[in-house]
Amino acid sequence: MKAIRTILAALRQGDEQYDLINTGDRLIIGVSGGKDSLLLVYALHLYQKFVHKDFEMLPVMLDLGFPGFNAKGASDYIATLGLTLKVVPAREVYPILSAHQIEGKHLPCSICSRMKKAAINKVAIDLGYSKVAFAHHGDDAIETFMMNQIFGARLATFAPKMHLEKADITFIRPFIHVRETQIITAVKELGIPVTESPCPADGATTRQDIKEILNNLYHRYPSARDNFLTMLSNFEQADLWFDEINYQIEGTNLSMRPVVSALDGMMASYIRNVVFVIGQNVPVDLEFDGTDDETAHSFLLMQHGLAIGTIRYIVDGPGRLHIGRVAILQEHRAKGYGSLMMRWLHKFLAKKFNPVTITIHAQAHLKQFYEQFGYVAEGDIFLEAGIEHYKMTVTLK
Repeated sequence: MKAIRTILAALRQGDEQYDLINTGDRLIIGVSGGKDSLLLVYALHLYQKFVHKDFEMLPVMLDLGFPGFNAKGASDYIATLGLTLKVVPAREVYPILSAHQIEGKHLPCSICSRMKKAAINKVAIDLGYSKVAFAHHGDDAIETFMMNQIFGARLATFAPKMHLEKADITFIRPFIHVRETQIITAVKELGIPVTESPCPADGATTRQDIKEILNNLYHRYPSARDNFLTMLSNFEQADLWFDEINYQIEGTNLSMRPVVSALDGMMASYIRNVVFVIGQNVPVDLEFDGTDDETAHSFLLMQHGLAIGTIRYIVDGPGRLHIGRVAILQEHRAKGYGSLMMRWLHKFLAKKFNPVTITIHAQAHLKQFYEQFGYVAEGDIFLEAGIEHYKMTVTLK
């Protein structure tokens, strides 16, 4: 049983590197019935016996309404481990996927993924579990990274650990250092009864195409296989252009710098603290209220390498944004820099999202300032952090 020892070593490596499992955790394991998820149940069952952490786990399978769904094989196997598989009905998923299917194409994987996560989140919340473990492995992470580059122009993949603030649920992926070939070998050695996927798109997706491309690449350049996985966490060797981006504001000595580094984030926070917390007595917990998350995008207004202002937008939904945290340091005001920053951001957003409706909560004394950019006040004055505001909107095309 050499393969399972390798799996457990990789599981422990991921747990230690990314702080995945802690004493007191109540952990749901997402089970599909396939090789990855059933092996994850088995591996965590063993891991629980020798790791010095006291945690609870519950295997959960969602009945998504796919024709041919059968949980018996997975349930019977998991019972041999002394665990009980909880099957949760979520049969509304398949009809919704079918309604979104484009003729001649398979069911939409991205919609299915989001709906499955939402469904298992609800199970975790209802049962009082703090974490959800998925069986995504290292090769899944590399394939997702490649797909995001090819189809999304993004350097991104899923995270080994991700906390959802609103739901207060943490997703973990204990197999992040495990390779698919290791899983296949371990499942064969252990005789784990794998259930065939009821999804009609199984094996006929874009992900499968990427998998084949990568396997061909690994065959030609064997070192790429390990290097690609190492690359995802090799922060010491990361060297991209993000820190060099400074968008010129035409006709000025100013530029707009996206906040991508920790230092940039500290500068943006410093400016907001000086302008709002110190300058306007806004409580710290209201200014830094947890909304600077993955949906928020901040910029610094730069002059001769120094940050003198900041602005932020948040994606509220398709075609809807919210601009806020607009701040210029006192010594750089009354020079038109705020107007230049707003006009640049509008131009940037009009190119990126077209059309787009933008909402801003404008301090009442700045109502005319925002009207020059086409904003129109909606409703009466309201108080926010003890300061009078107007809700104002504009649509850019």
